[in-house]
Amino acid sequence: MARGWRTLAVLAAAGAVMVVGAGAQAADPPLWIQHVQNYDGGISNGVRERLDAASVVSSGLTAPATAGLNNVQMNADCNPPLPQNETSVAYKPSNPLVAVAAANDFCGDGDWIGNTSDGGRTWATTFKDPKTSISTRCFGGDPTIVYSVRDRAFYLGTLCFFGDGSSEVQVWKSTNDGATWTDSFKASLVITNRASDRWDQTVFYDKELLAVDNNAASAHYGRLYITYIKFHLTPPNGRSDFCPVQAAFTDRIPTNNPAKATWTNVAVVPDAPFADKGPSANQWALPVVDTAGNLDVGYALEDCNTAIDRGFFFTKSTDGGNTFSSPVQIDKPGQFADNPNPKDKLNPKKFRAPISPSLAFNAVTGSLEFVYQNNVDRQTSGADISFQQSRDGGTTWSDAKTISTAGGAAAPNDQFFPWIAVDEAGNLHAIWFDNRNDPNNRLIETFQAFSSDDGATWRSWDISSVPWNPDDGFFNCGCFIGDYNAIAASTQVVYPVWTDGRNSPGRPLGETDIFTNVEIGGIH
Repeated sequence: MARGWRTLAVLAAAGAVMVVGAGAQAADPPLWIQHVQNYDGGISNGVRERLDAASVVSSGLTAPATAGLNNVQMNADCNPPLPQNETSVAYKPSNPLVAVAAANDFCGDGDWIGNTSDGGRTWATTFKDPKTSISTRCFGGDPTIVYSVRDRAFYLGTLCFFGDGSSEVQVWKSTNDGATWTDSFKASLVITNRASDRWDQTVFYDKELLAVDNNAASAHYGRLYITYIKFHLTPPNGRSDFCPVQAAFTDRIPTNNPAKATWTNVAVVPDAPFADKGPSANQWALPVVDTAGNLDVGYALEDCNTAIDRGFFFTKSTDGGNTFSSPVQIDKPGQFADNPNPKDKLNPKKFRAPISPSLAFNAVTGSLEFVYQNNVDRQTSGADISFQQSRDGGTTWSDAKTISTAGGAAAPNDQFFPWIAVDEAGNLHAIWFDNRNDPNNRLIETFQAFSSDDGATWRSWDISSVPWNPDDGFFNCGCFIGDYNAIAASTQVVYPVWTDGRNSPGRPLGETDIFTNVEIGGIH
């Protein structure tokens, strides 16, 4: 599928952007752009790289032969092929052969969406760009997918932001298994920084994730939840002085006009002005709904202006997302260390590789399952994937356990971008990127892991048919391959979904695609 590409680099030219918020000169770029330009962390990399994408010329696309695995490129592409990255995937519980996946798309302004009805053997592509609530242009990003059993619908959450200072979180709906979606001009608006007749550039919303209550006996059956991070930005250079976790919920998104949905917004973590480090400096808010209908949220304490992570916390709502419990720390003293690089780079690789935590709920055992990148043993085994678990609803957590192993010990080199899922039988499934097979710690393969005993023991294996070089994965710089991967799992089919640069022609036309390994029949 060919698609015209609209140049994104216009945002980098400060003089081309109009500022509408108070406290800045009219010719200055919006505060979110100044934050990205002046501070190493805080606002996520997917937003950052919209500024760095450059215009390119045409290129070809080739597909390698697979050997022993069934790796499938999920996305169609534009001409020239440009990057897709940062994945989300969900399946239809009544027919797990039906699934929808999504990713950031640099062919246009928005998101790539793929849908399958044959367990991932083939995928149809939709390229979809968002529009703001006043029908102007915006960039999309950080797509997140869930399936609502009550509504018989897939929902997709996306950011909507642009160089005029606009920042919104929106949700689209599909009632035909991902074939078509909400008109972008009728998106369900979760939150906006639109105030009166202008964009309030002192607020930027980032990193949204969806969850849905699919428990028929729950008092809030069908309720749709979304978490996000609220960055408060200050003149004159976009510094963020607090960035807490927020949540919102709705009980109904009308199919004909989702814009009519009403959302209730709640501060999961309260504002703390002048505190860019500490309890109100957050990122990676991870929502899941347990079988009691509680909304469980894990998140990182991450400085608002650097990529330094200081720990993981958990909170929950037992009243449908209206109020939240006092936070509990997940990681234990001496068992977690962040990458010391303030830009999250795992040398010698050029791209940023954040801790990328993931949270899942096991409906069979009642356990909460949590994975993340851990650098506590970096000098001996590089970045590893750690697993922790709570068997009492998040009140206490197990010791950290390394699950990225080789021969019983932590695998060499770096492992990063983990994600975890639980199938309906209670089996745990995880995915991550892995450098263990490259002595130079650069070439990437995708590993998958499985536990049939609720995380007590794990086995893992390589699901990539070929490795790829991330230096060739993003235009001319190789500096971005997304921040995370995804996996969805049932006993009938598993969907590991990841960013992959095997088809990249290399610089200056570097690109990545979205891949899966076809795993019909599940993992046993």
